[in-house]
Amino acid sequence: MLDFGRSLRRLRRLNGIKQDHLAELAGVTQATVSRWESGRHQPTPEQVAKLLPLLEARLDPSGDAMLRRLVETSSLRVHLVCDVTHQLLAVSEWRRQEWRNDAQSLYGETLWPFASDGIRDGEAKLVELGWYEPVTRPIAGWTDFNFAGVIRMGPGMWLWERVQLSDGRFARLVTSLPLDDLRRSVPAARIVSLPPEGVGEVV
Repeated sequence: MLDFGRSLRRLRRLNGIKQDHLAELAGVTQATVSRWESGRHQPTPEQVAKLLPLLEARLDPSGDAMLRRLVETSSLRVHLVCDVTHQLLAVSEWRRQEWRNDAQSLYGETLWPFASDGIRDGEAKLVELGWYEPVTRPIAGWTDFNFAGVIRMGPGMWLWERVQLSDGRFARLVTSLPLDDLRRSVPAARIVSLPPEGVGEVV
């Protein structure tokens, strides 16, 4: 599991959920929930299973239809995943072409096993960059070419933008952009890694 505790705290703070309610659902004390949220302790798989339905992002057929349509018809290499589990929610045609996979069998499946080292390094920096706070800036970085046998990715710059869905849960919009375009179109993005010197980008 990725940063479950801080994801839980973010959802609770933004949706007015009390710690004691989460504690009751998980069968633990309020102090235990507090330790999860601070990162001092990790929940057991059984406890995660009880609370994960509160966090897992799913696109509502009516409330999130526009978002799904915008992603799937985008002329960019872009896809949308659950911010907690990395389950695929929507993907553009250009991303499918990059992946060399029509992605139909990937909807609802986590893409985390296919993450490159660059993406995993970016994920590890999310806490210090304030990703789990109520307001956060986009984050960008570099990924090398990665092919895990299912989808082909990179090399290139990735951009992560957090999106709150109609039910209050969070998704992550993942876009591939050339570095110059990224700096021009998303000046607020925090760039955590850059292409190695002399390495070109896929455009």
